[in-house]
Amino acid sequence: MEAKEYLSQAFRLDNRINSKIDQIALLNDLATKCTSRLTGMPHNPSPGNSQMADAIAKIVDLEAEINRDIDALVDIKCDLVKTIKAVNDIDCQLLLEERYLCYKSWEQIAVEMDFRVRHVYEVHNDALKKVEKILSAQ
Repeated sequence: MEAKEYLSQAFRLDNRINSKIDQIALLNDLATKCTSRLTGMPHNPSPGNSQMADAIAKIVDLEAEINRDIDALVDIKCDLVKTIKAVNDIDCQLLLEERYLCYKSWEQIAVEMDFRVRHVYEVHNDALKKVEKILSAQ
């Protein structure tokens, strides 16, 4: 696995978690929109499939999936922190933390580090080379 791909895995997993949270919100909306029809005709008191029950089952499954993903995200971030701390340059460490743990944009990082954006890219390239060496040594 390349350094950039290795460092980006937390961001991708975090996006997947957020997507699942959005799905839960949509399912909650669907479950609360369920309505019953009122007619004078007799009906089966326990219909085979309930839209609300299906939505609730999907919500429970997604919540369990999210919990597993959050556990994986915490593990990945802990691993990333160890790798970033192994980099022997403070500027590289700070840039890697801001970009891959806090998900900040290049412009935000440049402002916080008081660098030009172009210099941030140069430090990033240097940091990736250092991470590659750390990963290849493991």
